[in-house]
Amino acid sequence: MDDFEVDDVVQRALDRLTLLAEATTALSSTLDSHKGLSRVCRILVPQLADWAAVDLLDDDGQPRRVSVAHHDPSVLPVGGLTGLLPSIPEPPVGPLARVLAGAGPLLLTATDLRADQQTTDPLHARQLELFAQLGTDNAVVAPLRARRQVLGAVTLGRGTGRAPLTSDDLAMVEDLAHRMALGMDNARLYRETQHIAERLQRSLLPSLPETGPLQLAARYSPAAATAEVGGDWYDSFTLPTGHTTMIIGDVTGHDLRAAVTMSQLRNMLRGIGCDRQEPPGNILRRLDLAHDNLYPHATATCLYGLLGEDDDGTWTLDFSSAGHPPPLLITHDGDTRYLTGGHGLLLGVDPDQPRPHATECLPARSTVLLYTDGLIERRGEGLDAGMTRLRQHAAALAREPLETFCDELLTGLASDHADDVAVLAAHLPTSPLRR
Repeated sequence: MDDFEVDDVVQRALDRLTLLAEATTALSSTLDSHKGLSRVCRILVPQLADWAAVDLLDDDGQPRRVSVAHHDPSVLPVGGLTGLLPSIPEPPVGPLARVLAGAGPLLLTATDLRADQQTTDPLHARQLELFAQLGTDNAVVAPLRARRQVLGAVTLGRGTGRAPLTSDDLAMVEDLAHRMALGMDNARLYRETQHIAERLQRSLLPSLPETGPLQLAARYSPAAATAEVGGDWYDSFTLPTGHTTMIIGDVTGHDLRAAVTMSQLRNMLRGIGCDRQEPPGNILRRLDLAHDNLYPHATATCLYGLLGEDDDGTWTLDFSSAGHPPPLLITHDGDTRYLTGGHGLLLGVDPDQPRPHATECLPARSTVLLYTDGLIERRGEGLDAGMTRLRQHAAALAREPLETFCDELLTGLASDHADDVAVLAAHLPTSPLRR
Protein backbone atom coordinates (compact mmCIF):
# COMPACT_ATOMS: atom_id res chain seq x y z
CA MET A 1 0.00 0.00 0.00
CA ASP A 2 1.60 3.31 -1.10
CA ASP A 3 1.52 6.58 0.85
CA PHE A 4 -1.47 7.87 -1.09
CA GLU A 5 -3.54 4.83 -0.19
CA VAL A 6 -2.50 5.09 3.47
CA ASP A 7 -3.49 8.75 3.56
CA ASP A 8 -6.83 7.88 1.99
CA VAL A 9 -7.53 5.18 4.59
CA VAL A 10 -6.58 7.54 7.42
CA GLN A 11 -8.79 10.29 6.00
CA ARG A 12 -11.77 7.93 5.71
CA ALA A 13 -11.26 6.83 9.30
CA LEU A 14 -11.11 10.45 10.47
CA ASP A 15 -14.24 11.28 8.50
CA ARG A 16 -16.11 8.43 10.14
CA LEU A 17 -14.97 9.45 13.63
CA THR A 18 -16.06 13.00 12.92
CA LEU A 19 -19.46 11.80 11.74
CA LEU A 20 -19.93 9.68 14.87
CA ALA A 21 -18.90 12.62 17.07
CA GLU A 22 -21.32 14.98 15.33
CA ALA A 23 -24.17 12.48 15.66
CA THR A 24 -23.43 11.96 19.36
CA THR A 25 -23.40 15.72 19.96
CA ALA A 26 -26.72 16.13 18.16
CA LEU A 27 -28.33 13.41 20.27
CA SER A 28 -26.98 14.75 23.57
CA SER A 29 -28.07 18.32 22.83
CA THR A 30 -31.77 17.62 23.45
CA LEU A 31 -34.01 15.38 25.54
CA ASP A 32 -36.63 15.41 22.77
CA SER A 33 -35.89 12.09 21.04
CA HIS A 34 -37.67 12.98 17.78
CA LYS A 35 -35.78 16.26 17.53
CA GLY A 36 -32.47 14.50 18.22
CA LEU A 37 -33.13 11.85 15.57
CA SER A 38 -34.04 14.52 13.01
CA ARG A 39 -30.78 16.32 13.74
CA VAL A 40 -28.81 13.11 13.21
CA CYS A 41 -30.57 12.49 9.88
CA ARG A 42 -29.55 15.95 8.70
CA ILE A 43 -25.94 15.14 9.65
CA LEU A 44 -25.95 11.80 7.83
CA VAL A 45 -27.27 13.49 4.70
CA PRO A 46 -25.29 14.02 2.50
CA GLN A 47 -22.13 12.95 4.36
CA LEU A 48 -23.05 9.27 4.43
CA ALA A 49 -26.17 8.90 2.29
CA ASP A 50 -28.42 10.78 -0.13
CA TRP A 51 -31.34 10.34 2.25
CA ALA A 52 -32.12 8.92 5.68
CA ALA A 53 -35.33 7.83 7.39
CA VAL A 54 -36.13 6.82 10.97
CA ASP A 55 -39.03 4.55 11.90
CA LEU A 56 -40.00 3.99 15.55
CA LEU A 57 -42.23 1.45 17.25
CA ASP A 58 -44.96 2.83 19.50
CA ASP A 59 -46.11 1.20 22.73
CA ASP A 60 -48.33 -1.20 20.78
CA GLY A 61 -45.54 -2.25 18.40
CA GLN A 62 -46.93 -0.21 15.50
CA PRO A 63 -44.20 1.36 13.30
CA ARG A 64 -44.33 5.08 12.59
CA ARG A 65 -41.99 7.06 10.36
CA VAL A 66 -40.87 10.08 12.38
CA SER A 67 -38.16 11.61 10.20
CA VAL A 68 -37.04 11.70 6.57
CA ALA A 69 -34.13 13.85 5.38
CA HIS A 70 -32.94 14.25 1.78
CA HIS A 71 -29.98 16.10 0.34
CA ASP A 72 -32.48 17.89 -1.93
CA PRO A 73 -35.40 18.92 0.33
CA SER A 74 -37.53 19.83 -2.69
CA VAL A 75 -37.81 16.11 -3.49
CA LEU A 76 -39.87 15.52 -0.34
CA PRO A 77 -43.62 16.15 -0.57
CA VAL A 78 -45.55 18.26 1.91
CA GLY A 79 -45.61 16.31 5.16
CA GLY A 80 -42.17 14.83 4.53
CA LEU A 81 -43.28 11.18 4.06
CA THR A 82 -43.69 10.76 7.82
CA GLY A 83 -46.62 9.10 9.53
CA LEU A 84 -48.08 5.75 10.53
CA LEU A 85 -46.80 2.68 8.65
CA PRO A 86 -48.43 -0.73 8.04
CA SER A 87 -48.12 -3.28 10.82
CA ILE A 88 -45.21 -5.73 10.96
CA PRO A 89 -46.40 -8.98 9.35
CA GLU A 90 -46.03 -12.35 11.01
CA PRO A 91 -43.70 -13.81 9.98
CA PRO A 92 -41.73 -10.71 8.88
CA VAL A 93 -40.90 -10.74 5.17
CA GLY A 94 -39.32 -7.51 3.95
CA PRO A 95 -36.02 -6.06 5.23
CA LEU A 96 -37.64 -3.36 7.36
CA ALA A 97 -40.02 -5.84 8.98
CA ARG A 98 -37.13 -8.23 9.67
CA VAL A 99 -35.02 -5.52 11.26
CA LEU A 100 -37.94 -4.29 13.41
CA ALA A 101 -38.49 -7.91 14.45
CA GLY A 102 -34.91 -8.24 15.67
CA ALA A 103 -32.60 -8.86 12.69
CA GLY A 104 -29.22 -7.15 12.44
CA PRO A 105 -28.29 -4.47 9.87
CA LEU A 106 -29.10 -5.42 6.27
CA LEU A 107 -27.38 -4.25 3.08
CA LEU A 108 -29.83 -3.90 0.16
CA THR A 109 -28.68 -3.94 -3.43
CA ALA A 110 -30.45 -2.65 -6.53
CA THR A 111 -32.09 -6.06 -7.00
CA ASP A 112 -33.59 -5.88 -3.50
CA LEU A 113 -35.03 -2.43 -4.23
CA ARG A 114 -36.90 -3.15 -7.48
CA ALA A 115 -40.27 -1.47 -7.29
CA ASP A 116 -41.92 -4.22 -9.40
CA GLN A 117 -41.38 -6.88 -6.75
CA GLN A 118 -44.41 -8.95 -5.79
CA THR A 119 -44.76 -8.87 -2.01
CA THR A 120 -47.38 -9.83 0.53
CA ASP A 121 -45.77 -7.56 3.12
CA PRO A 122 -47.58 -4.17 3.13
CA LEU A 123 -44.73 -2.67 5.13
CA HIS A 124 -42.19 -3.79 2.52
CA ALA A 125 -44.45 -2.46 -0.26
CA ARG A 126 -44.45 0.95 1.43
CA GLN A 127 -40.68 0.80 1.74
CA LEU A 128 -40.31 -0.06 -1.95
CA GLU A 129 -42.45 2.98 -2.80
CA LEU A 130 -40.08 5.10 -0.72
CA PHE A 131 -37.02 3.69 -2.48
CA ALA A 132 -38.57 4.42 -5.88
CA GLN A 133 -39.74 7.91 -4.95
CA LEU A 134 -36.29 8.89 -3.67
CA GLY A 135 -34.36 7.27 -6.57
CA THR A 136 -32.54 4.67 -4.49
CA ASP A 137 -30.08 2.13 -5.93
CA ASN A 138 -28.53 0.96 -2.66
CA ALA A 139 -29.55 1.08 1.03
CA VAL A 140 -28.83 -0.09 4.56
CA VAL A 141 -31.51 -0.81 7.17
CA ALA A 142 -30.22 -1.02 10.75
CA PRO A 143 -32.08 -1.61 14.03
CA LEU A 144 -32.27 0.98 16.79
CA ARG A 145 -31.68 -1.35 19.70
CA ALA A 146 -31.13 -0.48 23.38
CA ARG A 147 -31.17 -2.76 26.41
CA ARG A 148 -31.99 -5.75 24.20
CA GLN A 149 -35.12 -4.05 22.89
CA VAL A 150 -35.73 -2.90 19.32
CA LEU A 151 -37.00 0.69 19.40
CA GLY A 152 -37.10 1.24 15.64
CA ALA A 153 -34.92 1.31 12.54
CA VAL A 154 -32.85 3.73 10.51
CA THR A 155 -32.67 3.45 6.71
CA LEU A 156 -29.91 5.08 4.66
CA GLY A 157 -30.14 5.26 0.86
CA ARG A 158 -27.86 6.23 -2.02
CA GLY A 159 -28.84 6.91 -5.61
CA THR A 160 -27.10 6.80 -8.96
CA GLY A 161 -23.88 8.73 -9.42
CA ARG A 162 -22.56 7.79 -5.99
CA ALA A 163 -20.53 4.78 -4.85
CA PRO A 164 -22.86 2.26 -3.19
CA LEU A 165 -22.78 1.43 0.47
CA THR A 166 -20.85 -1.77 1.10
CA SER A 167 -20.47 -4.36 3.80
CA ASP A 168 -17.55 -2.29 5.11
CA ASP A 169 -20.04 0.48 5.97
CA LEU A 170 -22.30 -1.79 8.03
CA ALA A 171 -20.16 -1.58 11.17
CA MET A 172 -20.29 2.22 11.20
CA VAL A 173 -24.03 2.29 10.45
CA GLU A 174 -24.58 -0.20 13.26
CA ASP A 175 -22.56 2.00 15.62
CA LEU A 176 -24.57 5.05 14.56
CA ALA A 177 -27.83 3.18 15.07
CA HIS A 178 -26.72 2.07 18.52
CA ARG A 179 -25.93 5.65 19.52
CA MET A 180 -29.27 6.83 18.19
CA ALA A 181 -31.05 4.13 20.20
CA LEU A 182 -29.17 5.07 23.38
CA GLY A 183 -30.16 8.71 22.88
CA MET A 184 -33.80 7.67 22.46
CA ASP A 185 -33.66 5.41 25.50
CA ASN A 186 -32.12 8.14 27.65
CA ALA A 187 -34.84 10.57 26.57
CA ARG A 188 -37.52 7.98 27.33
CA LEU A 189 -36.06 7.25 30.77
CA TYR A 190 -35.91 10.96 31.50
CA ARG A 191 -39.59 11.39 30.60
CA GLU A 192 -40.56 8.40 32.71
CA THR A 193 -38.52 9.65 35.67
CA GLN A 194 -40.02 13.11 35.34
CA HIS A 195 -43.52 11.64 35.22
CA ILE A 196 -42.92 9.41 38.25
CA ALA A 197 -41.34 12.26 40.21
CA GLU A 198 -44.25 14.55 39.50
CA ARG A 199 -46.79 11.86 40.39
CA LEU A 200 -44.97 11.21 43.65
CA GLN A 201 -44.90 14.90 44.49
CA ARG A 202 -48.57 15.39 43.71
CA SER A 203 -49.59 12.29 45.68
CA LEU A 204 -48.05 13.88 48.78
CA LEU A 205 -50.20 17.01 48.46
CA PRO A 206 -53.63 17.07 50.17
CA SER A 207 -57.12 17.87 48.97
CA LEU A 208 -58.45 21.22 50.13
CA PRO A 209 -61.34 21.36 52.61
CA GLU A 210 -64.86 22.60 51.87
CA THR A 211 -65.09 25.90 53.75
CA GLY A 212 -68.50 27.37 52.98
CA PRO A 213 -68.32 30.94 51.64
CA LEU A 214 -64.51 30.95 51.87
CA GLN A 215 -62.95 29.82 48.57
CA LEU A 216 -59.65 27.94 48.49
CA ALA A 217 -57.46 26.95 45.54
CA ALA A 218 -53.95 25.54 45.24
CA ARG A 219 -51.50 24.64 42.52
CA TYR A 220 -48.26 22.71 42.32
CA SER A 221 -45.93 22.90 39.33
CA PRO A 222 -42.67 20.90 39.06
CA ALA A 223 -39.51 22.58 37.87
CA ALA A 224 -39.54 23.16 34.12
CA ALA A 225 -35.98 21.92 33.58
CA THR A 226 -35.55 19.01 35.98
CA ALA A 227 -37.07 15.67 36.83
CA GLU A 228 -36.12 15.88 40.50
CA VAL A 229 -38.72 15.77 43.23
CA GLY A 230 -38.66 18.75 45.56
CA GLY A 231 -39.75 19.85 49.00
CA ASP A 232 -42.43 22.43 48.10
CA TRP A 233 -45.80 21.80 49.77
CA TYR A 234 -49.07 23.36 50.83
CA ASP A 235 -51.84 22.31 53.20
CA SER A 236 -55.19 23.46 54.50
CA PHE A 237 -57.66 21.90 56.91
CA THR A 238 -60.37 23.02 59.29
CA LEU A 239 -59.64 23.05 63.04
CA PRO A 240 -62.17 22.15 65.75
CA THR A 241 -62.35 25.88 66.53
CA GLY A 242 -63.74 26.52 63.04
CA HIS A 243 -60.60 28.28 61.82
CA THR A 244 -59.18 27.29 58.44
CA THR A 245 -55.45 26.72 58.29
CA MET A 246 -53.36 28.08 55.43
CA ILE A 247 -49.96 26.42 55.32
CA ILE A 248 -47.12 26.46 52.85
CA GLY A 249 -43.49 25.41 53.08
CA ASP A 250 -40.32 24.36 51.33
CA VAL A 251 -37.82 21.77 52.55
CA THR A 252 -34.27 22.46 51.46
CA GLY A 253 -33.10 20.14 48.68
CA HIS A 254 -34.35 18.58 45.45
CA ASP A 255 -34.28 14.86 46.04
CA LEU A 256 -36.34 12.03 47.45
CA ARG A 257 -35.23 12.82 50.99
CA ALA A 258 -36.59 16.37 50.68
CA ALA A 259 -39.94 15.03 49.46
CA VAL A 260 -40.15 12.50 52.32
CA THR A 261 -39.18 15.13 54.90
CA MET A 262 -41.79 17.46 53.45
CA SER A 263 -44.51 14.84 53.81
CA GLN A 264 -43.55 14.03 57.40
CA LEU A 265 -43.35 17.71 58.38
CA ARG A 266 -46.80 18.27 56.94
CA ASN A 267 -48.24 15.37 58.91
CA MET A 268 -46.54 16.48 62.13
CA LEU A 269 -47.86 19.99 61.66
CA ARG A 270 -51.37 18.65 61.14
CA GLY A 271 -51.18 16.70 64.39
CA ILE A 272 -49.73 19.58 66.39
CA GLY A 273 -52.22 22.10 64.98
CA CYS A 274 -55.27 19.94 65.66
CA ASP A 275 -54.10 18.92 69.14
CA ARG A 276 -52.83 22.22 70.53
CA GLN A 277 -54.92 24.90 68.78
CA GLU A 278 -52.47 27.56 69.93
CA PRO A 279 -51.29 30.79 68.27
CA PRO A 280 -49.34 30.14 65.05
CA GLY A 281 -45.98 31.10 66.57
CA ASN A 282 -46.36 28.47 69.30
CA ILE A 283 -47.39 25.85 66.74
CA LEU A 284 -44.31 26.51 64.59
CA ARG A 285 -42.05 26.39 67.66
CA ARG A 286 -43.42 22.95 68.56
CA LEU A 287 -42.90 21.86 64.97
CA ASP A 288 -39.32 23.19 65.07
CA LEU A 289 -38.56 21.20 68.23
CA ALA A 290 -39.88 18.00 66.64
CA HIS A 291 -38.07 18.79 63.38
CA ASP A 292 -34.77 19.35 65.19
CA ASN A 293 -35.11 16.02 66.97
CA LEU A 294 -36.03 13.98 63.88
CA TYR A 295 -34.14 15.85 61.13
CA PRO A 296 -31.20 17.58 62.87
CA HIS A 297 -29.37 18.41 59.64
CA ALA A 298 -32.29 19.60 57.53
CA THR A 299 -33.74 23.08 57.18
CA ALA A 300 -37.10 24.18 55.87
CA THR A 301 -39.30 27.24 55.53
CA CYS A 302 -42.93 27.22 56.61
CA LEU A 303 -45.77 29.67 56.99
CA TYR A 304 -48.64 28.67 59.27
CA GLY A 305 -51.78 30.81 59.16
CA LEU A 306 -55.26 30.70 60.68
CA LEU A 307 -58.16 32.24 58.78
CA GLY A 308 -61.19 33.02 60.89
CA GLU A 309 -64.36 35.11 60.82
CA ASP A 310 -65.29 37.24 63.85
CA ASP A 311 -68.84 37.71 65.12
CA ASP A 312 -69.16 40.97 63.17
CA GLY A 313 -68.19 39.24 59.92
CA THR A 314 -64.61 40.55 59.83
CA TRP A 315 -62.04 38.08 58.55
CA THR A 316 -58.59 37.91 60.12
CA LEU A 317 -55.41 36.06 59.36
CA ASP A 318 -53.19 35.05 62.30
CA PHE A 319 -49.87 33.78 61.00
CA SER A 320 -46.25 33.03 61.75
CA SER A 321 -43.47 32.56 59.24
CA ALA A 322 -40.37 30.40 59.62
CA GLY A 323 -38.18 32.04 57.00
CA HIS A 324 -40.87 31.86 54.30
CA PRO A 325 -41.74 34.61 51.78
CA PRO A 326 -44.53 36.85 53.12
CA PRO A 327 -48.19 36.38 52.14
CA LEU A 328 -49.56 38.72 49.49
CA LEU A 329 -52.92 40.43 50.07
CA ILE A 330 -54.84 41.49 46.96
CA THR A 331 -57.98 43.58 47.38
CA HIS A 332 -60.97 43.40 45.05
CA ASP A 333 -59.88 46.77 43.58
CA GLY A 334 -56.39 45.48 42.78
CA ASP A 335 -54.41 47.05 45.63
CA THR A 336 -51.65 44.75 46.87
CA ARG A 337 -49.34 44.58 49.86
CA TYR A 338 -47.13 41.99 51.49
CA LEU A 339 -47.95 40.92 55.05
CA THR A 340 -44.47 41.11 56.54
CA GLY A 341 -45.22 40.52 60.23
CA GLY A 342 -44.62 37.38 62.26
CA HIS A 343 -41.31 36.59 60.54
CA GLY A 344 -38.79 34.27 62.22
CA LEU A 345 -35.92 31.88 61.54
CA LEU A 346 -36.07 28.85 59.27
CA LEU A 347 -37.00 25.54 60.83
CA GLY A 348 -33.88 23.68 61.90
CA VAL A 349 -31.76 26.73 62.81
CA ASP A 350 -32.53 27.42 66.50
CA PRO A 351 -35.58 25.62 67.89
CA ASP A 352 -35.24 27.31 71.30
CA GLN A 353 -35.95 30.76 69.88
CA PRO A 354 -39.50 32.08 70.52
CA ARG A 355 -41.50 32.58 67.35
CA PRO A 356 -43.53 35.73 66.73
CA HIS A 357 -46.93 35.82 65.09
CA ALA A 358 -48.97 38.61 63.53
CA THR A 359 -52.65 39.35 62.97
CA GLU A 360 -54.07 41.09 59.89
CA CYS A 361 -57.65 42.20 59.26
CA LEU A 362 -58.64 41.31 55.72
CA PRO A 363 -61.00 43.33 53.50
CA ALA A 364 -64.12 41.67 52.12
CA ARG A 365 -63.67 40.07 48.67
CA SER A 366 -59.90 40.18 49.01
CA THR A 367 -57.52 37.32 48.16
CA VAL A 368 -54.67 36.02 50.32
CA LEU A 369 -51.87 34.31 48.41
CA LEU A 370 -49.22 32.01 49.86
CA TYR A 371 -46.44 30.84 47.51
CA THR A 372 -42.99 29.28 47.44
CA ASP A 373 -39.87 31.09 46.27
CA GLY A 374 -39.86 29.37 42.88
CA LEU A 375 -42.64 31.75 41.84
CA ILE A 376 -40.55 34.87 42.40
CA GLU A 377 -36.89 33.89 42.08
CA ARG A 378 -35.03 34.20 38.79
CA ARG A 379 -31.35 33.70 38.08
CA GLY A 380 -29.46 36.92 37.66
CA GLU A 381 -31.96 39.27 39.34
CA GLY A 382 -32.70 40.46 42.87
CA LEU A 383 -35.59 39.14 44.92
CA ASP A 384 -37.26 42.57 44.95
CA ALA A 385 -37.77 42.38 41.19
CA GLY A 386 -39.55 39.05 41.52
CA MET A 387 -41.78 40.31 44.33
CA THR A 388 -42.70 43.38 42.32
CA ARG A 389 -43.53 41.21 39.33
CA LEU A 390 -45.78 39.02 41.50
CA ARG A 391 -47.66 42.07 42.82
CA GLN A 392 -48.23 43.36 39.31
CA HIS A 393 -49.55 40.03 38.00
CA ALA A 394 -51.75 39.48 41.03
CA ALA A 395 -53.22 42.99 40.82
CA ALA A 396 -54.18 42.43 37.17
CA LEU A 397 -56.02 39.23 38.17
CA ALA A 398 -57.72 40.63 41.28
CA ARG A 399 -61.29 40.22 39.98
CA GLU A 400 -60.82 36.89 38.24
CA PRO A 401 -62.38 33.71 39.68
CA LEU A 402 -59.96 32.09 42.12
CA GLU A 403 -59.21 29.07 39.91
CA THR A 404 -58.45 31.37 36.97
CA PHE A 405 -56.38 33.58 39.27
CA CYS A 406 -54.11 30.64 40.19
CA ASP A 407 -53.86 29.29 36.64
CA GLU A 408 -52.99 32.65 35.12
CA LEU A 409 -50.50 33.39 37.88
CA LEU A 410 -48.56 30.22 37.08
CA THR A 411 -48.83 30.83 33.34
CA GLY A 412 -47.45 34.34 33.71
CA LEU A 413 -44.74 33.71 36.29
CA ALA A 414 -43.79 30.04 36.27
CA SER A 415 -43.66 29.00 32.61
CA ASP A 416 -39.85 28.66 32.65
CA HIS A 417 -39.11 28.39 36.36
CA ALA A 418 -36.01 26.53 37.51
CA ASP A 419 -37.57 25.42 40.82
CA ASP A 420 -40.75 23.77 42.00
CA VAL A 421 -43.66 26.13 42.66
CA ALA A 422 -46.54 25.74 45.10
CA VAL A 423 -49.29 28.31 45.66
CA LEU A 424 -52.26 28.40 48.03
CA ALA A 425 -54.89 31.12 47.73
CA ALA A 426 -58.01 32.01 49.71
CA HIS A 427 -60.72 34.36 48.47
CA LEU A 428 -62.91 35.98 51.12
CA PRO A 429 -66.66 36.41 50.71
CA THR A 430 -68.44 39.74 50.66
CA SER A 431 -69.15 41.40 54.01
CA PRO A 432 -72.34 40.31 55.86
CA LEU A 433 -74.09 43.59 54.99
CA ARG A 434 -73.61 42.87 51.26
CA ARG A 435 -74.53 39.17 51.21
